[in-house]
Amino acid sequence: MRLRLGFLVLFLLSAASLFADQAAGTKKRRPLPDEFGNVVINNYSQKNNVAPVVFSHWLHRSKYSCRLCHVDIGFAMEVNGTGIREEDNRKGLYCGACHNGKYAFAAQTATCDRCHSSGKEVAHTDFAALTSGYPKGRFGNNVDWEQAEIAGKVKLIDTLPEVSVKRKPLDLQKDYSIEAKIDGLPQIIFSHKKHAVWSGCELCHPDIFSVKTGSTKYSMQDIFAGKYCGLCHGSVAFPAADCQRCHVKPV
Repeated sequence: MRLRLGFLVLFLLSAASLFADQAAGTKKRRPLPDEFGNVVINNYSQKNNVAPVVFSHWLHRSKYSCRLCHVDIGFAMEVNGTGIREEDNRKGLYCGACHNGKYAFAAQTATCDRCHSSGKEVAHTDFAALTSGYPKGRFGNNVDWEQAEIAGKVKLIDTLPEVSVKRKPLDLQKDYSIEAKIDGLPQIIFSHKKHAVWSGCELCHPDIFSVKTGSTKYSMQDIFAGKYCGLCHGSVAFPAADCQRCHVKPV
């Protein structure tokens, strides 16, 4: 009974966040699986009479680790926080680090619409075909990316020649419990190993979380607001609404 009550409280907190958005006039339609994680890059496009870029996280995460793009290549975690210019790409920076005809199609030889596709009917990689046979998830892309990687459906590239610095493997901490602040709610089991596969260490430490366990204080309201865990879980990784993916240890 207490366990059910705890999950009900967490659901109500999530609902309260949604209602707050509605009150502020920011109610959003739940994205379709192939839309979840997509971002529009528009630092300079419309200023130059070009359609903004629609970037699909699901397509890129099926091939590359998050760490490679957000640490080695240098994309900001905030949408439009990087300030990518076409001349940067042509010099082999940002998108151009891969889109050079060697690792992915060259931006110079592709039609502009392939990336600058906002508001256009453009043929892209088929989401259903790419994720066919992948383990299913309940939210987000409806794909359990963690299990897809474990099963070998996804083989992540984590380094890029002439871009990535050779790193020594680190000794990862063991899984540990994070006590829930609501009485009766299952505790969180945090796994460094699972996160390191996709994000390494540098993506989270020290900018988002202190390296000392327990020293960073945050709440579910912070997570729902897109901070701390919510920086990824809600925009790209499975959303916080999937409570049982984190709250797994019975009290």
